[in-house]
Amino acid sequence: MNAPQELPRQHSAAPAPATPVPDARGINLFRADASAGVLACYLPPALHAHLLPHLDRVGADAGARLDELAFSADRNPPTLSVRNRAGQDESRVDKHPDYVALERYAYGELGLAAMSHRAGVLGWPEPMPAAAKYALTYLFVQTEFGLCCPVSMTDSLARTLRKFGRPELVEAVLPQLTSQDFETLRQGAMFMTEQGAGSDVAATETRAVAQPDGTWALYGDKWFCSNPDAGFAMVLARSEARDGLGGVSLFLLPRERPDGTANAYRILRLKDKLGTRSMASGEIRLEGAFAWLVGERGQGFKQMADMINNSRLSNGVRAAGLMRRALTEALYVATHRQAFGQRLIDMPLMQRQLAKMAVWTEQARTMVFQTARALQAADADPAQRPLARILTPLIKFRACRDARKVTGDAMEVRGGCGYIEEWVEPRLMRDAHLGSIWEGTSNIVALDVMRAIKREHALPALQALVQELLADGEPCAASLQALQDERLARAFAFAAEAAESGQTEHARQAASGLYHAVTLAGLRWEARQARLPQRAALADRVLLHRLAARDPLAGGQVPDEAALCDWLAAPIA
Repeated sequence: MNAPQELPRQHSAAPAPATPVPDARGINLFRADASAGVLACYLPPALHAHLLPHLDRVGADAGARLDELAFSADRNPPTLSVRNRAGQDESRVDKHPDYVALERYAYGELGLAAMSHRAGVLGWPEPMPAAAKYALTYLFVQTEFGLCCPVSMTDSLARTLRKFGRPELVEAVLPQLTSQDFETLRQGAMFMTEQGAGSDVAATETRAVAQPDGTWALYGDKWFCSNPDAGFAMVLARSEARDGLGGVSLFLLPRERPDGTANAYRILRLKDKLGTRSMASGEIRLEGAFAWLVGERGQGFKQMADMINNSRLSNGVRAAGLMRRALTEALYVATHRQAFGQRLIDMPLMQRQLAKMAVWTEQARTMVFQTARALQAADADPAQRPLARILTPLIKFRACRDARKVTGDAMEVRGGCGYIEEWVEPRLMRDAHLGSIWEGTSNIVALDVMRAIKREHALPALQALVQELLADGEPCAASLQALQDERLARAFAFAAEAAESGQTEHARQAASGLYHAVTLAGLRWEARQARLPQRAALADRVLLHRLAARDPLAGGQVPDEAALCDWLAAPIA
């Protein structure tokens, strides 16, 4: 493995004037990341070298001008115009110019929704692997979370359409979804949720009626539709005269009919959300809306599951990015603020808090890239699908829950200012809570992990991955080897027992154990491959604090976190 290329560590803008409240605005979020070199493990050397200047540019933009746009978009949410001044229905979503500027950057300059589907994005001569897309998304989401939902849905819709759509439909629609010309781009969405059918897709009531020309008309209400004015949306509707999932099919709904007239559905209202305020989410009524069937009749959920799994991985990427931004802010505050005559980061209790935040943050990053690698392998070889099938709900379950804690802790590190909307921490925390709801709540995705084990026999593939990563990774200290062996074996045995016995009450424990096992092994692998021994130190903490039981009231020797914190904070010191 080639050593990662290093960029000089420096601020991307002049430091803010010294104040008692440290302000990180203007730093380069890529250069501020002590673990940025991990990416070299997951990309071919030529592509990694090609992307480095782009990552550096996005890191500089995310820490400065994009951050200002994101603050503005959050304070100026979209509005809905139900009718025009002539009294005609229009369902027009009006977006703030600063949100539109973010859209142009993500879809146009970066091509985040296009780079997996066509060549030429960012000057690369072929479609990029998922790891490249998620490395850029990881940076972009550190400044703007809400827009990453439409970007992900556009990318995922294109993927699902390519897999299941008729060739002529793919040929007509895909170029519109993958355009970097903002004026011709058509964004994507998925309209699945109904009031009586949230996670229970079998209860879907929206009806699909076949038309003489082979198209379909959709009737019904969809309750939570993000990016509701998207150019195209994937929709689940009941096309067969039978109950359950077997009666549900997948459809592609265009915003306009082929003749250019508005399609027969209305946005009834926009949601007033806790987070992701910059991005519109609404309620939609389908009134005989024109749509095309995608894939086989009665197989809608199976086909939609591909889009959902891709979106779950994207949720994990967004959670990981939020944690990284929260950790960067906390490190900056702790490094530049003094109390009682010393820097916060030199205080042992603060060091422990920052080290815990770093463990959760870096576990998520590792899981992002391991899952992206598995997804790419599964696309090339169907035999590899069980591994991708279990990794996607695992990252969705644990990383999204951890993001709520890490963003809250970052708010606490900043203190009273961290509770004020002028700073980034409130927005990070508000947005973090959505990750545990979108594409399945924590209970739903934990149960999905159990289904992947029982129905798709995914556990052997996961165990093989852990063994492979450990074999090629930095070994743990001899004093920890027996504990590591026992805890990893127990994590897999517990998950197998819970799945086979149907003990659903243990699903969350089992999913957490598997997540920690994979990330521990991944951190050790990255430590050797990227020549970052500090990641092995993080793996030790996963073992000791997340996989091993301990007495919460025990005292004893506390690990020295000073060296780890010094390494984490070095880029922004």
